[in-house]
Amino acid sequence: MLNKALTVGQLAARSGVAVTALHFYETKGLIQSNRNAGNQRRYPRDVLRRVVVIKIAQRLGIPLAAIGEALQALPDGRTPDARDWERLSAQWREDLDERINKLTLLRDKLNGCIGCGCLSLEACPLRNQNDELGERGPGAQLLEPTPTP
Repeated sequence: MLNKALTVGQLAARSGVAVTALHFYETKGLIQSNRNAGNQRRYPRDVLRRVVVIKIAQRLGIPLAAIGEALQALPDGRTPDARDWERLSAQWREDLDERINKLTLLRDKLNGCIGCGCLSLEACPLRNQNDELGERGPGAQLLEPTPTP
């Protein structure tokens, strides 16, 4: 199996990920390598697909901790397939939808903030419109709405 395995350089070249990043992923438990007789890392070929999943998830803004949890559900010893990816993407969909909604709100309110010219914290439609949310505490209350009881 080790003769079919990839060196760290080969894995870096095939995945487009720096060697240092691969070492980091390994220290975080996201990928695993074996050691040959010379104590050099050798990565099973299925690690290439895992690295691609990690990079896609990172581009989506998924935290590494959440990526690690999701990868724990993948089977060892075989390349993740389309069904595995469906399960992973379903886990992340709700979080992504929520972040998209927050970003849409931010985008829609941003013009009012920049366009008003005052940049007032008391009247800013982005941070504290008409100071109505001042009683709820500091910060961008409009971006993090609290559920009404």
